[in-house]
Amino acid sequence: MSLRERSPSGAVEAGENAAAEASPAEASPVEPDGPDRRLSLLPWDRFSAWLHCVCVVGFDLELGQAVEVIYPLHSKLTDKEKTNICYLSFPDSNSGCLGDTQFCFRFRRSTGRKVSLCCFLDQLDRDLPVYLKKDPAYYYGYVYFRQVRDKSLKRGYFQKSLVLISKLPYVHLFRTMLKQIAPEYFEKSDAFLEAVCSDVDRWPPPIPGKILHLPIMGIIMKLRIPTYRDKPGTTPIVQNMHQADAQISMALPTVHEVDLFRCFCPVFFHIQMLWELVLLGEPLVVMAPSPSESSETVLALVSCISPLKYCSDFRPYFTIHDSEFKEYTTRTQAPPSVILGVTNPFFAKTLQHWPHIIRIGDIKLPGVYTSYKPYLNKDEEIVKQLQKGVQQKRPTEAQSVILRRYFLELTESFIIPLERYVASLMPLQKCISPWKSPPQLRQFSQDDFMKTLEKAGPQLTSGLKGDWIGLYRHFLKSPNFDGWFRSRQKEMTQKLEALHLEALCNENLVFWSQKHTEVETVDLVLKLKNKLLQADREHLPVKTDTLKKLQTHINDIILALPDDLQDILLKTGTT
Repeated sequence: MSLRERSPSGAVEAGENAAAEASPAEASPVEPDGPDRRLSLLPWDRFSAWLHCVCVVGFDLELGQAVEVIYPLHSKLTDKEKTNICYLSFPDSNSGCLGDTQFCFRFRRSTGRKVSLCCFLDQLDRDLPVYLKKDPAYYYGYVYFRQVRDKSLKRGYFQKSLVLISKLPYVHLFRTMLKQIAPEYFEKSDAFLEAVCSDVDRWPPPIPGKILHLPIMGIIMKLRIPTYRDKPGTTPIVQNMHQADAQISMALPTVHEVDLFRCFCPVFFHIQMLWELVLLGEPLVVMAPSPSESSETVLALVSCISPLKYCSDFRPYFTIHDSEFKEYTTRTQAPPSVILGVTNPFFAKTLQHWPHIIRIGDIKLPGVYTSYKPYLNKDEEIVKQLQKGVQQKRPTEAQSVILRRYFLELTESFIIPLERYVASLMPLQKCISPWKSPPQLRQFSQDDFMKTLEKAGPQLTSGLKGDWIGLYRHFLKSPNFDGWFRSRQKEMTQKLEALHLEALCNENLVFWSQKHTEVETVDLVLKLKNKLLQADREHLPVKTDTLKKLQTHINDIILALPDDLQDILLKTGTT
């Protein structure tokens, strides 16, 4: 059976978004809901919305690690990407990972790649919280590695990894999926992977905010992807078994979160300092005995400043074979703003000049090695609360909830004064004139912001004492501030454009055109058409009624012009 054909076996209906769907080989293209009804979902578009490809990496005595299989067959990976996947899909030999091991990695996509056919689904990104938005420059690799003794093989061991390559940071979803499919794959054959890919190509698009049903080899995963509208720190519960959907096999409480407490448990006396280091984009290396521990800890660190997005690079599992190894380990310049997870003891020497090192697991002398002096006084209450939980044998899930809430409140206390000040840079609505370009945002002034902290600083929401001013000064020089401010700048600029559009709609444009020359009127029509195109292209926060009203204005102005100009303007597109 070729991969492009569909086996009816294992095909399960994909919940709300897959009504009456036949096999893609036979079915007509499926029309998506929403603003992109004009675009059709073709075979493999659904698959590509979730995964780039599925790889099998094995060990060859002569070649070493090698990509044995890539599904779907038409998936493209450059040689450099394949090399990175090969080395990152196996634990270092010193890890001694016998049995089954799961972990994840992240690597740079090769430049100059063509965008996939389903790029229209990227618009779903705008409804995601900022920390879950895709980074087009990177892929994630989700690994299920098996190493067992096998005397029939020359090496004496069976060593193989099943790897999901995706642009999505949904670590819990893909970990759960691999747990379901990998053990069965190792017992079966490549035909099993064909069936897996066929199931994924029946999944609904990854729409934030909707309850999604994802069939995979006879079971259904039920989940909800967060949206930016969700209140931070709340996760709408996806109930497990209702009579109405008795076929649901598994409800996922999250798509992306890791077990925070388990990750931070070895160093929970230092969690506040680690929060500062991540917030400030300081170079951090996590040294762990296995890629499972290194990858989980790096992901926990990145998530601890949520809802802020960590804007520097991070590598949950990093090896000496990585294409960025020299770039990140050079001693000729200061260590870059990056978080690395490593397991090879070689890094203990190579990265000994790094300012902040976290050692966890079975390795000697676990702890945080740094000369960094925190800006804020230590919060003894959270440490006592977690210690009490350990003594009372509180479930790790409950400990993680406490820790996540603590990090969230700390981050929000820090960021609210910045949000308040940046909002004040927005021009007043009365300054927006339909006949002038939208006004510019006022410049960010560090001195002006610092002056606001005396009366409207973090002390309003946090009881923590310390050098908050020093922490802000350091943060304003960091990649995380740069990324956050660029994002806010873009949002506010788009808001100004939207308000300008509304101001135009509220004018009597036909009356204006009658008072001006044909040349000026034609110029206005072209500008208005460009405004409509910009609103669509940049997804400006404009009501649909406003856009319809503007289109009506354009049509009315054109109909008031001579016939020859009408023909030209009705045919004229915009740039």
